[in-house]
Amino acid sequence: MTDQHLQRLLPQIIDDLAGQGWSRQTHILPETLTRELAIECRKRARDGALSPAGVGRGQGLAVREGIRGDSIQWLESGQSPPSDGYLQAMDEVRQALNQAFFLGLEDFECHFASYPPGAFYQKHLDRFRDDDRRTVTAVYYLNDDWQADEGGALRMYLPDETELDVLPAAGTLILFMSAELPHEVLPATRERLSLTGWFRRR
Repeated sequence: MTDQHLQRLLPQIIDDLAGQGWSRQTHILPETLTRELAIECRKRARDGALSPAGVGRGQGLAVREGIRGDSIQWLESGQSPPSDGYLQAMDEVRQALNQAFFLGLEDFECHFASYPPGAFYQKHLDRFRDDDRRTVTAVYYLNDDWQADEGGALRMYLPDETELDVLPAAGTLILFMSAELPHEVLPATRERLSLTGWFRRR
């Protein structure tokens, strides 16, 4: 899949990441694909396929609802046409990032994330202390008609010591350097769905 709109936005994504370390794009993928991904996320949740997310990795992985309250399921190739469409689009982004920055990004790992009302994720960095493979974070939102008073923003703490709040409105894609931007998920008054993933180097 080569989406022409995505292709047109790739140079802006590259410029943003080079200049400020993050990029926010809207309606980067077809609306039909975004809706299908939201339907799939809800179906997986109804089927019990999403599990409470943990913090840490390896033997240190633990569910700590006082730190994060979402439930997740990882995407794998071949699970469904919408998921495959999203993974293919992100592979186009991966190739563009490699071409522009010579990052050596080898793959993209990604999961559905569902936050129930009131759930949050405390301030954190996406790169583990003992594993530096996660290089660029990508979050894609699936929530129709999101309003500011519903909360649920992704709050990013920028290098100039300002804060940027991004509402999780359907069709919004956020990319940022995984090791450089602390961020948190603020609680919302309604269910909050996203696809959260990382472009990883060897």
